[in-house]
Amino acid sequence: MKPALSRSLMLALTTSAAVFAATGAYAEGKTFALVQINQQALFFNQINEGAQAAADASGDTLTIFNANNDPQAQNSAIETFIQQKVDGIAVVAIDVNGIMPAIEQAGAAGIPVVAIDAILPEGPQAVQVGVDNAQTAADFAKFVLEQNAGSEIKIGNVAALNSFIQNIRKDAFVEVLKAGDKVTLIGDVDGQNVQDVALGAAENLLTANPDLNAIYATGEPAMVAAVAATESQGRTGDVKVYGWDLTSGVIDGIDAGFVAGVVHQDPAGMGKAAVESLAKIVAGETVEKVVSVPATIVTKENVDQFRDMFK
Repeated sequence: MKPALSRSLMLALTTSAAVFAATGAYAEGKTFALVQINQQALFFNQINEGAQAAADASGDTLTIFNANNDPQAQNSAIETFIQQKVDGIAVVAIDVNGIMPAIEQAGAAGIPVVAIDAILPEGPQAVQVGVDNAQTAADFAKFVLEQNAGSEIKIGNVAALNSFIQNIRKDAFVEVLKAGDKVTLIGDVDGQNVQDVALGAAENLLTANPDLNAIYATGEPAMVAAVAATESQGRTGDVKVYGWDLTSGVIDGIDAGFVAGVVHQDPAGMGKAAVESLAKIVAGETVEKVVSVPATIVTKENVDQFRDMFK
């Protein structure tokens, strides 16, 4: 027996179904669906904005579903979008393995699927959009080692152990750090990709490790939490914060001097590329199997060029 749909899932899918029933078909142009993880993180909202802008530019309709961190809700949403006969589906997967049965169903129904950010196992999906998380995390670890050359690093990770992609970022980063001569790996705390949970985890990490001098955060909720916890515990003078995803608060941390480096992705570019890929597929055009969206390490030296994005 399938679990009952969440209230948010029922609302989102009932609304789109009502549009279909009222018109007998979707609005003019093609209709695409974006199955999202949550709408709390700025990163995911920027993906939505880029995807919506691309759909608007091509005269297509985009329905965005918010799974509120529930992987089963993502699967149920995809199944419903298949029944509604959307023209294409983009998905930011929570559980990359658990979502594959729904992806297989879409493929069997002739509906193209584009994966954003989280890398799916081999399957019928047409395109993978995002950064190379393993390589970027490894390069970031090299940056941390170079920045702290000759100094001891005692570092703990604020992670999201329920996130496949953030585990890749954590593992690749740690693997490179192990080669450092003066590196002590404190271990991980789990922020679950939820802001309040990540804040508590970051505070616990700092409290339990008074000699900690660095934090690595694997995604936006963890990064924002690491910055806030370092400030609230008065540790900005002895702890350097590193991690993924730039926000206005993280920029403030860079200006204050304790955020030493941030991997900045282009989430809007990811959303745009995903919808553009779907539009090309349904038009019969050839698309690249992998669309790489570059990432940048932001520090005090180059942060000025990113400020306008967060005003």
